[in-house]
This record gives sequence, C-alpha cells and structure tokens, in this order.
Amino acid sequence: MAQAKAKAVAAADATPRVPIEYRTIDRIAGPLLFVQDVANAAYGELVEIGLPDGARRQGQVLDARRGLAIVQAFGPTMGMNLRDTSVKFLGETAKLPVSEEMLGRVFDGLGQPRDGGPRIVSKTALEIVGNAINPWAREEPSEFIQTGISAIDGMNTLVRGQKLPVFSAAGLPHNQIAAQIVRQSKLRDSSEGFAVVFAGMGITSEEANFFLREFESTGALERAVVFLNLSSDPSMERIVTPRMALTAAEYLAYEKDLHILVVLTDMTNYCEALREVAAARDEVPGRRGYPGYMYTDLATIYERAGKIHGRKGSITQIPILTMPADDITHPIPDLTGYITEGQTVASRDLQRRGVFPPIDVALSLSRLMNQGIGPGQTREDHRGVADQLFASYAIGRDQRALSAIVGEESLSTTDRLYLRFADRYEQEFVNQRPDEDRSIDETLDIGWKILSDFPDSELKRIKPEFIAKYRKAAPAA
Repeated sequence: MAQAKAKAVAAADATPRVPIEYRTIDRIAGPLLFVQDVANAAYGELVEIGLPDGARRQGQVLDARRGLAIVQAFGPTMGMNLRDTSVKFLGETAKLPVSEEMLGRVFDGLGQPRDGGPRIVSKTALEIVGNAINPWAREEPSEFIQTGISAIDGMNTLVRGQKLPVFSAAGLPHNQIAAQIVRQSKLRDSSEGFAVVFAGMGITSEEANFFLREFESTGALERAVVFLNLSSDPSMERIVTPRMALTAAEYLAYEKDLHILVVLTDMTNYCEALREVAAARDEVPGRRGYPGYMYTDLATIYERAGKIHGRKGSITQIPILTMPADDITHPIPDLTGYITEGQTVASRDLQRRGVFPPIDVALSLSRLMNQGIGPGQTREDHRGVADQLFASYAIGRDQRALSAIVGEESLSTTDRLYLRFADRYEQEFVNQRPDEDRSIDETLDIGWKILSDFPDSELKRIKPEFIAKYRKAAPAA
C-alpha cells in the first residue's frame, strides 16, 4: 500500500502543472508585485503578467512563503492596478535556448534577438540560474590568455579559467579597454576554439553603439555572443542579463569544447538593481544600503567561471565595475575583490598624463599569474622581467614624489635613472594605441628596452643567465 501511495505521489509530481491565473495582487511596490493566496509557487518560477489594457509582460517569482508570492516584473509596472492586473504562474523556470548559432548574434538582456535576426530555435534550453562549479570538480586555472595589452599580459597576466575584474571609475576609458580585450584576446595555441561572450548591463545607447561598431568593424562579432541591457531598459533585466550570458558561455564551453572569455560591464549597475529590489521588499539594508546577501549573489555569478575536470572547454571572466566616488573600499569592489582572483585598477592620474590604457600596476594584481607564465606558456624570463619592472617603477614613483619636494638636482645619479624609468615605463610600456595588439614577446622586449638604462648590478630581480641572453645593450656599471 505504501508503494502504491509512493507511485501515486511520483505520478502527481511528474504531471505538468496547469498554469493558474491569479487576481489577488495585494500590493505593487516598484518592480515587485505581492500576490496573495498562491499555492505552490516556486522560487525562480516564470510568470506572465496581464495588464488592464491587454498587454502581457514577463516576470519571475522572487520569494514564496505562506501563500504569498513576491513577483519581480521584467518591465515597468506603470499601468498595473490591484483589481484588473492578473498574474499567471507558468510552472517553469527561466531558460535560454542555446546553440552554436548564437555566435555572431546580439540579444537583449532577456535573451531576445536585438539584431533583427531570427530567434534561436534549439532543442536544448538551459536554466539560467546555474550553479557555481563544485570545488572538487574544478581544475586548477592555467594557460596564458593574450589580451595584447602590455599592462595586463606582462604584469597582471590573465590565466584561462580565472576571474580577473577591472576596477574603473566614471570618466575612465573602461569601455575602450573592454572593447580592446574582446577584439584582441586569443590563445597562443590557435588550434583550440576561442570565443567571447559580452554582457552590457545598464549601458547607454551611445555605449552600446560603440561596442557594436567596434565588434563589427574588426570582425570580433563573428566569434562573440553579445547581450545588451540598455539604461532605458527595465532595471530588473539587469539581474537576469549576466545569468543569460553565463548560461550561453557554459553551453559553448562545456558542451562545444570552446574556451570562452566572458566580459561583464557594468557590475555596479547590476548591484544598483539588486539594491532597488531589496528596497522594494523593505529589507533591512546593509553597507551603503546594499542588501546583506550581495556577497552571496555576486558569488553566484563570479563562481560560474573556471575549468572542470574532464571537460575541454573553459570559462574565463572579466567583470568590469565603476567604483562610486573612485572608492576602492566601496562594497561593490570590496566584495568583488574577495571573490575574484585579483584586480586590474584604472588610474585617473595616469589618464591625466595621457596614458592609455591607464592601468595602475601598483594597485593591480593577478593572483594566478604564476600558473600561466614561464617556459611553454609565455617566456622563461617573464617572471623576472615583471618583478624587475614593478620594483623599478615603485622606486621611480618614490623618487618622483621626492623630487617634487627637494628638486631633481638633489637626487643621486642612480635615483635620476629610476625617475626617468618611471616616465619611460608609463609612456612606452603601459601606454599603447587602442588598436595596438602586442604579442607577449613584444611586451617583454619593450620591458628589456626600458630597463636598458640600468647597469646589470641594478637588475636584481632577473637571473644573470636571462640578462646575458635577452639584454640587447647593457651600459657599463
């Protein structure tokens, strides 16, 4: 009898739920609808919202407890009222149809075509709320990804499977840096498949047009999947957009064996949308008004990058965020730094000096750099050259500050060498054209070139055999 009952329960569970329409909205607060007397609503369940004028909009269950379902509308709630607005619970979660035909296409924040092309028709549709990779299944990130940007490749190397965010600020050229990374990123072994998934959240129409022009004119769009949520689009789409992008990336990486670079910009707009939802739910605010669960929420995005044992593909992630008031201790960069494996920091001071990209290597870090450089990856002298460049630049910046007080004439001959090196480092190594794609060999050769003013005795971070092998012309000590 117990077995018969169990079979009956299983059969009931297997029976598709019939969509039920409710007209029991108790309250509308911002983008949220509070629906009463709902039976068996599930977290993440899709809903269809019927407006009094007959229009239909999508939404998703954000919370369900004791018969109350909190529904997040994907779109404005203008025109909705408590009496004539209906909510139909569809009994399924948000899914994205995926196929290789997504490459070269542009979609909106909800995965609908924005480029005028047809919808993606595929038997495979994946839930967008994916899971973080199980630590036991993770393979250690390794292998060098070349971005063509010396400040990243030479000093803060991007490694396949890594999460390396860009910390920027309002007015800094993070969009140009993002476009350059998308255009130029490649694997050194060209026989392996490589593609880019780009997601823009809350960006302006001007920014969206800039990215599309850049991708189309350079041919980068052919190996890219683009998701765009504009600033004029509903803010609630911004919560869905990165998950759409990562779902497409996971399919291409783990089902089609491609190596995927995911670029997410701007994560600050995403967090603002989270704060908007939290305020509408009357939640107790955390730091700066952001919800207390923002760390966990960001982790559900960042931790979907990596390599998995037994799978050929991989996902590498570059989230880009603008730090409010240039504050690196703000909750968004602060929490992002805890979850990810380093950061690339854009500098307003370098921008004023006319340096592009204005990447401050003193504040930047790639915690996995050692796993993607050296013999067989980049070059045997990479670690030593990077260490020497960093140490010499740090001394040069100190001498620059000192010379502003006591004058350059008061410095010793060696100190003036370091002072000149700091200028050469910024203008020759970090600075490059937005369309300049440097190989790692070119980057390291530039490093050797600007170190050539120093005698061998000052190159304390590089092995003597590498100095003898790679140095072009060494002055007398």
